[in-house]
Amino acid sequence: MNKKGASKLAWFAFVFACVLLIVVVVHRASCSADDRQTTDKPVMKTVYGDLGYTLIPDSIPSEILVYDGFTLSFNKKTRVANWVGWELLRSETDGEWSRSDRFWQDPEVEGCASTEDYRRSGYDRGHMCPAADQKWGEKPMNDCFVLTNIAPQAGALNRGAWQTLEQKTRMWAKRDSALVIVAGPIYGSDEIKTIGNGVRVPDAFFKVILAPYVDRPRAIGFVFPNMSAPGNMQNYVMTVDDIETITGFDFFSALPDETENEIEAVASFKEWMKRQ
Repeated sequence: MNKKGASKLAWFAFVFACVLLIVVVVHRASCSADDRQTTDKPVMKTVYGDLGYTLIPDSIPSEILVYDGFTLSFNKKTRVANWVGWELLRSETDGEWSRSDRFWQDPEVEGCASTEDYRRSGYDRGHMCPAADQKWGEKPMNDCFVLTNIAPQAGALNRGAWQTLEQKTRMWAKRDSALVIVAGPIYGSDEIKTIGNGVRVPDAFFKVILAPYVDRPRAIGFVFPNMSAPGNMQNYVMTVDDIETITGFDFFSALPDETENEIEAVASFKEWMKRQ
């Protein structure tokens, strides 16, 4: 086996090991019954319903927060969002508003991190819903810097593969007219690592992407370890079903069951890369 093949095989082995470990952790979490998620606020309305709204186990603390341009499920125990969902229209992939870089603590949210939590932590303030997806308005741009939309992210990932995927999704949104995107952290280790005053550091991050308005709707998922992620982004592709197994979440449940089952079982990177 050549060096390139061995490297790729090693990464697949790493991801597979993470999946097994995370499934065990999620199963343990789902067996407890602590806080229950709030479900009275939708993420977004589309012809299918609330496509970005993600169902999660009742045992996971969840407060649904609606901001301009995105909605999220906030976990007061980890002090990080469980998931962040938004719709990205072709018309929203560009705009006149530049990054504000004014990170702010939401005073109405119990457990919301502060900028001090990240100071000298060794981690970037990583956006789940990126600022570049919110250039279409002043309020959405300011809102995306709320610290409920932020997670401790390795700089090599935040400024590397994660940013590359963000850029790629904007290209796909221009091509496909609109995407529904959900992103969030993955915790797979029994060892809990935190920064600041108890902000939990994820072991990895997921992003699931749906193109609902193309002739044949399709979806794809990605999982990146919270570290440098070298190589082709295709190496980090998973089906939505795979990521549901890892997280215990249910994505895109507003789709008709037949459509949901079909598109969540397939992740064709080649199909997504067509017509670019």
